[in-house]
Amino acid sequence: MARVLVVDDDERIRRLVTDLLTANAHTVTSASDGAEAVLKAQEERPDVILMDVFMPKMDGYAALEAIKKEEATKKIPVVMVTAIGHDLNKKLAEGLGSSGYITKPFSAREVLDTVARLA
Repeated sequence: MARVLVVDDDERIRRLVTDLLTANAHTVTSASDGAEAVLKAQEERPDVILMDVFMPKMDGYAALEAIKKEEATKKIPVVMVTAIGHDLNKKLAEGLGSSGYITKPFSAREVLDTVARLA
């Protein structure tokens, strides 16, 4: 199964997604902000990253850009998971290299299908 990095500043969301993924045999690590996500992506090389947009220290867009600029991490699929469902935000994420965009509230099936498709 996949190694997934879950990035969200909301501990409840991190725990919910972690529980969902581990119950489905995935290995999960987590980060609470974009800066930590960039470091963990470099250190752990997950198969997929699920990342919130609005976070402290470094937002998801900046973290996505940093991950995609590094040779060691640029091929890791990054899916933005956010409450912002505007087309402009989706296009921005896509332009920065995002492999997907999930809008909160999300379904368990949507998260599991996305990880399965990208891992």
